[in-house]
Amino acid sequence: MTPLVALKAARDVDQPAFISLLDEDRVQSTSDGPLAGIPFAVKDNIDIAGVPTTGGCPARDTPATETAFAVQRLLDRGAVPIGKTNLDQFATGLVGTRSPYGACHSVFSPAHVSGGSSSGSAVAVALGVVPFALGTDTAGSGRVPAAFNGLVGVKPTRGLVSTRGLLPACPSLDCITTLTRTVAGARPVLDALVAFDEADPWSRPAPALLPPGVARRMRVIAVPDGPLDLDPEHETAWQEALAHAARVGHVVRVDVTPFLAAARLLYEAAFVAERLAAFGHLLDGPGVDPTVRSIVRGADRYSGADVFAGLHELARLRRLAERAFTGADALLLPVTPGHPTLAEVAADPVGVNTRLGTFTNMANLLDLCAVAVPAGSRADGLPFGVQLLAPAFADGPLLDLAARWTGETVAPPATRTLLAVAGAHLSGQPANSDLVRLGGVLHSRARTGPGHRVYTVDGPFPRPGLLHTGDGPAGGIELEVWDLPEAAIGALLPTIAPPLHLGPLTLDDGSTVLGFVADTSCADPARDITAYGGWRAYLSS
Repeated sequence: MTPLVALKAARDVDQPAFISLLDEDRVQSTSDGPLAGIPFAVKDNIDIAGVPTTGGCPARDTPATETAFAVQRLLDRGAVPIGKTNLDQFATGLVGTRSPYGACHSVFSPAHVSGGSSSGSAVAVALGVVPFALGTDTAGSGRVPAAFNGLVGVKPTRGLVSTRGLLPACPSLDCITTLTRTVAGARPVLDALVAFDEADPWSRPAPALLPPGVARRMRVIAVPDGPLDLDPEHETAWQEALAHAARVGHVVRVDVTPFLAAARLLYEAAFVAERLAAFGHLLDGPGVDPTVRSIVRGADRYSGADVFAGLHELARLRRLAERAFTGADALLLPVTPGHPTLAEVAADPVGVNTRLGTFTNMANLLDLCAVAVPAGSRADGLPFGVQLLAPAFADGPLLDLAARWTGETVAPPATRTLLAVAGAHLSGQPANSDLVRLGGVLHSRARTGPGHRVYTVDGPFPRPGLLHTGDGPAGGIELEVWDLPEAAIGALLPTIAPPLHLGPLTLDDGSTVLGFVADTSCADPARDITAYGGWRAYLSS
């Protein structure tokens, strides 16, 4: 698809996906870079020089003087913007209807909302007008329209993509995001977008190594330990998604209460005051959506003390939410509880929108990265989307997991020496610092293959002994696989006290790695802790 063909297709779209289109003389590649000649669309709260950045408000008709840092990164690699897309005004909404330019709808149903606030960007990609589009995601504005249009929506870690040149909604939380039809389609775009921008106070450089506790290969997926409040059609699709998760990786159940409580803070506490600080001066001008005005003006009732009370509560919830990732790589949640119609939003614009943010509002508050991916269809034919969430800077491994979810090919990561640990060397346990000191990084969370049992053993500190007895549980025993420099194995050997030693260990995926194993002298029934499923669970008991 050439940029000119995309421009023509954009003119023919039968719903208000675009607010403005560029002139034909601007729709041409100026570089032979890796994205040369690829057309894309830009949400109209992100600057392109010479084009007004309306933010969904027609009164903002002055052309931008500079191009946003993120857009310029794409231009430098040859990508070609063709126009600016519709949005919930000032990026305040998850429905895609709060725009004087008209309401977008899902490409799967004219009766159902497209989702917002990146409504037009999602429609442009879902209709095939462009291969990718930029959106933003402060509270779910990139993930919700992705889910409602059968797309992949990538919300990077806050600060990985510069927001300089973005009309702010909540500057401390805003993220520029991508909407594509596949995970593979998002990768080269994100490679171009991710860069430290010293002129952006919210920019953060990507770390050279993955943070502690983040695996290079994500295999353990956390899911809620109880039912969720979902519409019936969504509930059925969610159960199918849970079954799919068990095929993609190993599933563990976690308490998601802290995540849901943090999500409520965004609009039900003083955090909404950041929107008032960011664009409150625009609310009294012409063309402002009354719902947007009432939501943001509602922040007037909060005091400075309320802001700090909210920050303290968020810190408490963040600490609780971190526990979900102790033994898991990513958290799986639906993107939304349901898919409302345009009529339902018109009847209750605030209530319906609030419910849509149940599972998305907390991602940036808790400093998570996220990818929304398609998860089949509901019984009524509408697309169903789920999201994978992980700690900050886990973007690369999370994209690989998202690709495996969608059935796309993932290149295996390069490895050095893999070592399986099941006790004191696990993340957060006393001897884990030895692995880190030796240059180790967490490769993956895993389980043993069937037939293993685990026993407590004597030694300088509490530790388990893994033994293949042939009669262990089919589901295996919890462990972690660490990627170490070859020299590290030699450095570890003197620290391993009998009856433990290093030997071959078969994992649940059929592969064999070096691991901490015990000799047969450990097989004392009185010390058998296999029923706990792993060392952490035993310690917790």
